[in-house]
Amino acid sequence: MSTDTPTIVLVGHGMVGQRFLEALAERGLTATHRVVVLCEEPRPAYDRVQLTSYFSGKTPEDLSMTDMAFIEKEGIELYVGDPAETIDRESRKVTARSGLVVDYDVLVLATGSYPFVPPVPNKDAEGCFVYRTIEDLLAIEEYAKSKATTGAVVGGGLLGLEAAGALKGLGLKAHIVEFAPRLMPVQVDEGGGAALLRTIADMGLSVHTGVGTQEIVTDDSGAVTGMTLSDGSELATDMVVFSAGVRPRDQLARDCGLTVGERGGISVDEQCRTVSDPHVFAIGECALASDGRVYGLVAPGYEQAETVAATIALDEAEFTGADLSTKLKLLGVDVASFGDAHGTAEDCLDVVYSDSRSGLYKKLVIGRDGELLGGILVGDADAYGTLRALTGSVPPVSPEQLVLPAGSGGGAQLGPSALPDEAVICSCHNVSKGTIRGAVTDHQCTTVPEVKKCTKAGTGCGSCVKVLGQLVNAELEASGVEVDKGLCGCFSQTREELYEIVLALRINKYQDVLDRYGREGARGGDGCEICKPAVGSIIASLAPTIGASGYVLDGDQAALQDSNDHFLANLQKNGSYSIVPRIPGGEITPEKLIVIGEVARDFGLYTKITGGQRIDMFGARVEQLPLIWARLVDAGFESGHAYGKALRTVKSCVGQTWCRYGVQDSVRMAIDLELRYRGLRSPHKLKSAVSGCQRECAEAQSKDFGVIATANGWNLYVAGNGGATPRHADLLAQDLSDAELIRLIDRFLMFYIRTADRLERTSTWLERIPGGLDHVRDVVVDDSLGICEELESLMAAHVANYRDEWAETISDPEKLSRFVSFVNAPDTPDPVVGFVPERDQIKPDLPLLTIGTRPLEGSAQR
Repeated sequence: MSTDTPTIVLVGHGMVGQRFLEALAERGLTATHRVVVLCEEPRPAYDRVQLTSYFSGKTPEDLSMTDMAFIEKEGIELYVGDPAETIDRESRKVTARSGLVVDYDVLVLATGSYPFVPPVPNKDAEGCFVYRTIEDLLAIEEYAKSKATTGAVVGGGLLGLEAAGALKGLGLKAHIVEFAPRLMPVQVDEGGGAALLRTIADMGLSVHTGVGTQEIVTDDSGAVTGMTLSDGSELATDMVVFSAGVRPRDQLARDCGLTVGERGGISVDEQCRTVSDPHVFAIGECALASDGRVYGLVAPGYEQAETVAATIALDEAEFTGADLSTKLKLLGVDVASFGDAHGTAEDCLDVVYSDSRSGLYKKLVIGRDGELLGGILVGDADAYGTLRALTGSVPPVSPEQLVLPAGSGGGAQLGPSALPDEAVICSCHNVSKGTIRGAVTDHQCTTVPEVKKCTKAGTGCGSCVKVLGQLVNAELEASGVEVDKGLCGCFSQTREELYEIVLALRINKYQDVLDRYGREGARGGDGCEICKPAVGSIIASLAPTIGASGYVLDGDQAALQDSNDHFLANLQKNGSYSIVPRIPGGEITPEKLIVIGEVARDFGLYTKITGGQRIDMFGARVEQLPLIWARLVDAGFESGHAYGKALRTVKSCVGQTWCRYGVQDSVRMAIDLELRYRGLRSPHKLKSAVSGCQRECAEAQSKDFGVIATANGWNLYVAGNGGATPRHADLLAQDLSDAELIRLIDRFLMFYIRTADRLERTSTWLERIPGGLDHVRDVVVDDSLGICEELESLMAAHVANYRDEWAETISDPEKLSRFVSFVNAPDTPDPVVGFVPERDQIKPDLPLLTIGTRPLEGSAQR
C-alpha cells in the first residue's frame, strides 16, 4: 500500500480503460492521486469497434483513442507492453511482466475479454487465427497473401461477419459457419436473419447456418486444408478464423482469490467494486455486474468506468444494468436492435415490414397499450436513433407508419421534435435530448463538434451523430439563430444557390465563382475539396448553356475533378484503374463482345459482368488507359462514365421483342434513354432501368428513374435506390407515350440537378425537399413554377453538345500527356502496381499492411 499520494492502478488500457482515465480527470482525481496504467498491448487504447477498418487503409493513429498530451497533462504513468502478472491483495501490490512493482490504494481491473475457440481437434494448426487485436489482423493478412485462397470464419456474429468481409477484401473466397440457425442470433430474429443472409450471400460470401465445426483438417505439414462440419459435410479451406464469441479475462482475478462467476467474470456490486475486496474494482468485459450479466458492448463499459470514478470521488453512483441497443454496419449492411427486440414481454405484438428482394426487414415490438417496447432493423436503420429514443413511450404516429419505407405511401418520418427531453440520444455516454438542447442554449454550442466536446454525445460508436446534428440545427433555429447551411467553408450559399448563380450569370470558371461569391476569407484562394468538385459538376452540367467546355479535363476544369474523373477511369485499391465501356440498354453484338475479350486478353485485364448489364475491365495502368480506349473507340464503344457523378446505365429486360409477357419494346426505350442522357453530370450518380411488363425483371423501381411498360404506354417511377439505403421509387406519371415519357424525364432530371445538395441521391433529395413527391409532380408535370420550358431547353443543349470523353482524349496529344505515373519519367510504370493470378485471371498484389508501435514520448511515459 502506498504511503504518500494515494495511488490508483488501472490494469488494462482498452476503450473502457481510457474512458475511466478521462472520468478520473473530469473529477479532478488525477490531481489528487497518482495514476498508473499497465497496458498489455504494444500500443495504448484504440477503437476496437472499428478494428476492421484497418483493411480499408486506416492506421493505428487514425483509430487511437489516446491523446498523449492528455496523458502527460494529467501526469498519468502509462506502461505499454507491460501487463500485470500478479496481484498481492494483502500487501496491495501489483507486479508487471517487466518486474515493476506498484503499490495501490485502489486497483481497477479492465482486462477485457479473450476470443473463445471451440475445443475441436487441430484448433491450433497452422492457418488458424482469432480476430481480436491489430496483431491478429496483421497475421491474418500475411497468411492470406502467401498461403491461402479460401478462408472460413467460425461464428456468424458481429466480429464473425466483419472477419468474413476482411477475408473477402483480401481476395479470398470466404465462408461463414454459424452454429445457430441464423446470422447474428443475439441481435436479430429469424426474419432479420433471413434478410441479412440474402444480402450477404449476394455479396459472394458462402453462409452455413445450423452447423458447427467438428474438426479442423490438416495436411502432413500441419497446415489447414479444410473443416469437417457437424452435419458430416466437409469444407475445403486454407485458413480458419475463430470468431465464436468472447469470454471474460478473469484469470488474474482468479489467481489472487477474487470471486468470479460460474461462467466467468469478476463478481462486482452496484459500484463495480469486487465482492471479495473493497479496494479492487472491475469494469468492462471482465466484470460480472450485479444483475448477473457480463456486458460486451462499449456503452455499458463506459457507464461502469464513470461509476467507479464517481465512487472513488466519494460521490453516489451505481451500475445496475444497461441498454443493450446497438446499431452496426456489417459488410455495408445496416443492422440495429433496441429494447425488447425479441418480444419477450407478455401480450406484446409485432409490426413487421419485410422486403426480401431489397434486403429490408423492420420489426417493432408493441405493448398492449401501444407502447414501443423494442425493434429490429436490417438493411435500413436510419430511424434507429429516433425509434430507440421513443422506446418506452407511445409514438405519436401508428407503428405501421414507422416501419413502412419512404415512398410506399404510408411511411412517416419523425424528426427530433417528436422526442421527449428525457429521451436518451447517445447510449454510449447516456446523454439525453435535454442535455444536448442545454449544450446549445446554456453553453452556446453552435456546431456538432462543439456539442460533442461539451456532452461527449456522438464520441462513442457514432450511431447517434445523425440525430445529434438534427437536434443541434433544430435547437438553433428555434432560438432564432441562423444556421449556416453553406456548401462549405468557402461558400455561404448552398449548392442549389450556386447553381442558380452560375446559370443566371453564365459564369463558366470556378475561380470566378469563388472570387465573386465566396466567403470573404476564401476569395482569391484555391477553394477546398468540397466545393471544387461540386462547382465543377455544376459547370459541367450547364456547359453548353454557359459557354464552358463540355470536356471535364479542359483548362481550369481539370483541377476541380475528383480522383476518378482525373483519369476518366475508376481508381482501384492497388493503384490500377478499371474501364467500363458504355453498352446501352445492355444490348451488344457478338463482334463487340469479341473486341472486349481481345482487349482484356491483350492488356491482361480482369473482366467482370456488372449489375448494370456492362462488362468491367480491371487492372489497367494509368499509361495504358488511352491505348485501351483507342481500341474500344475504334470498335464503336464510348465511355460508360462509371467514374463520374453522371448517368451510369439504363438496364432493360428483352421486352416484347422476345419475351411472351412483354407489352412494349423495353430494349429500344432503354437504348434511347441511355444515349440521350449519357454524360449528364449531376450531384450524384444516376441509374435507370426499363421493364417491358409489370413482372419488373429490370428492377426499375429501385432506380433514380425507372420505366415500366403498360398496355397503354409507360409508367414513370422516380427517386428509387437499391444501394445501402434501399427505397422503392414513387410513381410520378402513368400510361405515357414515348414523347411524354422523355419530356417528363428531361424535366425531372434537370430539376433534380438544379435543386439537389452536393452528393445527394434522388432518393434522399425527394425526401428532403418541402412537399416531396407532390411538389415534384407539380413542378415537372403541371409546370407550377413555370420553369419546364427552361428545364427542357437545358436538357436539349446537353443532348446536342454531347461528346465522348474517351474519344476527345485520344485525339489530342496535349490531353494524352497527363496519363503517366510519373511526370518526370513518363515512360516509367508505377512499380507498386502488381498482380497475381487467381481463377485464370488476375487480382491485385497488395503490399502487406505495416503497422508499427506508436512511440510514447513525454515525461509521463515510463
